[in-house]
Amino acid sequence: MTKREVDAYISAQPEPQRKLLKDMRNIVLEIEPNLKQVISYGIPAFKLDKDVVCGLAARKNGCSFYPFSGSVLEALRADLKDFSQTKSALHFDKPLPKTLVRKLMNQRQVQIMIKKKRK
Repeated sequence: MTKREVDAYISAQPEPQRKLLKDMRNIVLEIEPNLKQVISYGIPAFKLDKDVVCGLAARKNGCSFYPFSGSVLEALRADLKDFSQTKSALHFDKPLPKTLVRKLMNQRQVQIMIKKKRK
């Protein structure tokens, strides 16, 4: 799975989801340019080594940010109080603030590092 497949996923989405996904992909890659773009569980995702840091998906009324760990959203509950969400996804209809995306990604990367140390 490659960047080309991520491009195809995004291109296949209607507006405004297509623009939202492009904007969010740019934000994610500005924060961590070394992430590899892949398709995971059918959605665009961003990997660091073998671990997925986050993913993005179009939905009927906007898009979703997936931290690939339900505990990330729980850990940042205070920062997310103004956003619609499920246990595993944060929903948005405009790009998420870069500072919030950075917090979400950092929280996930800390989890990945802790998991690797336990192995």
